[in-house]
Amino acid sequence: MIQPVMWLAFFGLAMSDSFDKLTSLVPTTSGVPVVDYLSYMGAGIIAMDVLFSSLFGGTTLMFDKKFSLLRETLASPVPRSHIILGIGLSGVTKALIQTFIIIGFGILIGMDFFKGYSLAETFIAILGITLLVAIFTLGFLFLSGSIAITIENPEGMQSILTLLSMPLFFISNALYPIDAFPNILKFLSMFNPLTLLADGIRYFALGSDFSVMGNHYSYTTADITFSFVGLIIFALVMLSAAMWRFNKVDI
Repeated sequence: MIQPVMWLAFFGLAMSDSFDKLTSLVPTTSGVPVVDYLSYMGAGIIAMDVLFSSLFGGTTLMFDKKFSLLRETLASPVPRSHIILGIGLSGVTKALIQTFIIIGFGILIGMDFFKGYSLAETFIAILGITLLVAIFTLGFLFLSGSIAITIENPEGMQSILTLLSMPLFFISNALYPIDAFPNILKFLSMFNPLTLLADGIRYFALGSDFSVMGNHYSYTTADITFSFVGLIIFALVMLSAAMWRFNKVDI
């Protein structure tokens, strides 16, 4: 929780002022609301926090395995699928608490989330963000759990998670638009779960039509449907992989 709050409080405010000054002379599209960089980045900070917390959330399984706690759990009459789902739902609970704390803190320091929304629109937006974060978290927790049940030492787990998290984070639109990316990176970013989550959060929190740093964003129902469907497919694939690994594990 400390890291994303510090990103918003220090990096976010400093970079927002810098970017806003640099782009103040850039022509904007008439009739399109202009969003500051802090609000744009806020959605990315939420996505970043959820990514890292869910990826490293499976580490607890490794320590349970190391200290023989997992052996007792697997020997119990509880179906192994329930263990996987329990890990996932625990992570979702933590991720949602973190998400709403970041949103609350961000609004306090100037993020324009839900600006001009009615009470009903705000409720729908919060519900949409909740669903996106929950699906995304489940997918990466299942992935993390699969790795944890396979790897034998914490150093190996740490290396794999770091190798996964850095490309996912930087080949996404969490902190900056992808319009200027090389074509190969732009293509990869389009299918990056982190990009799908950040796009969805911006749609619900900032609206379907806005401009930031000279870039015009216009989200359609098809775009958000693509985000939901992409994250659901990712979560289901990771669930299948996790269940396969848990059913084969012998501790």
